[in-house]
Amino acid sequence: MSTPFATIPDDGTPLRVVVVGAGGMGRAWLRTVESSPLVELVGIVDLDLAAAAEAAASLGRPDLPVGAGTAQLASDVEAQAVINVTVPAAHHPVTTEALAAGLPVLGEKPVASTVAQGLSLAAAAELYGQLFMVSQSRRYNRQLFSAKRLSSTLGSVGIVSAEFFKAPHFGGFRDAMDHPLLLDMAIHQFDMARFLLDADPVSVFCEEYNPSWSWYRGDAGSTAIFEMTGGERFVFTGSWCSPGQETSWNASWRISGEHGTVLWDGDNEPASSVPVSGDAAGSEDPYSEDPGQEIAGSLRDFVAAVRTGSTPMGRVHQNIMSLAMVEAAILSASTGARVSVDSLLEDSYQQAILAERNPAVLEVLKSWTSVRSALAGEGIRL
Repeated sequence: MSTPFATIPDDGTPLRVVVVGAGGMGRAWLRTVESSPLVELVGIVDLDLAAAAEAAASLGRPDLPVGAGTAQLASDVEAQAVINVTVPAAHHPVTTEALAAGLPVLGEKPVASTVAQGLSLAAAAELYGQLFMVSQSRRYNRQLFSAKRLSSTLGSVGIVSAEFFKAPHFGGFRDAMDHPLLLDMAIHQFDMARFLLDADPVSVFCEEYNPSWSWYRGDAGSTAIFEMTGGERFVFTGSWCSPGQETSWNASWRISGEHGTVLWDGDNEPASSVPVSGDAAGSEDPYSEDPGQEIAGSLRDFVAAVRTGSTPMGRVHQNIMSLAMVEAAILSASTGARVSVDSLLEDSYQQAILAERNPAVLEVLKSWTSVRSALAGEGIRL
């Protein structure tokens, strides 16, 4: 079967990339790109040219080309790919521009500001035949892979739970957000649960709340119960205003199956109640490999996909479901009702149809027989 996106065969030279976004996260990506032998940084894009130039200088490369337009600078420096590290509101326009220019894109999470915009980007990736991968960086964790491998010995897994309790004093926009925990953090744990279970959400019931001592304007606490496609339940409980005995940023996990339990504290090696022999996971097990660490792992996965046509974690069609979990949880908390993810996807699809301004992308959207089948890769144009 043909790969659904164009590849750039390895010619022995690093993949030439431009990074879009010179803010705090952009700087982290720039350092990661500079330290990787797989890619060569050939330009920085930012609407604030002074910020782009300052970022270049901070790398010791004051002569690095900078620009305000993604497609234009990419063309000028003969870039082969784009790394989009802009704010969420810019994810859709920047990624669309790059895909239309024939460039594969690695983007920061979330895929876009809304599921509807994410569906537009999935259709655009199909239209232009380019890879769009979302860097869901906390999947790239050797201990998470170990927890998944250990869970395969539990028999049928029925319950996965994650507890997340931190007390960060960010200041700025997070303190004023309507749904600070669900919008800004929980997508990581939601996505990790999808990875652990190899399952997608069916429905959710969620409550949000704000402890009396919270310094956030919006609700900083939340509990969500997801039904997943295999019948499993994923339970998330978290707070961003709980000082003392804090959990890992990765959360604290319990995976419960018919034969036993796997525990992972998010920072150390997971433990299983089921004895596992040393050779239980053979070399053919993909979860016995080291996935790399966070954004460096994302970058490695992206380059491998572009070079070989392999399917990376976080390909847009797959990743949209993680944002759908966030939107469905917020909708449930707002309405006090259980929310069907299929209903949310259908509503988002109708919004995408109404909002799409590119006739060719609109045609792709309208060709989908259902959102779930399209996101599963059924009927993707080759």
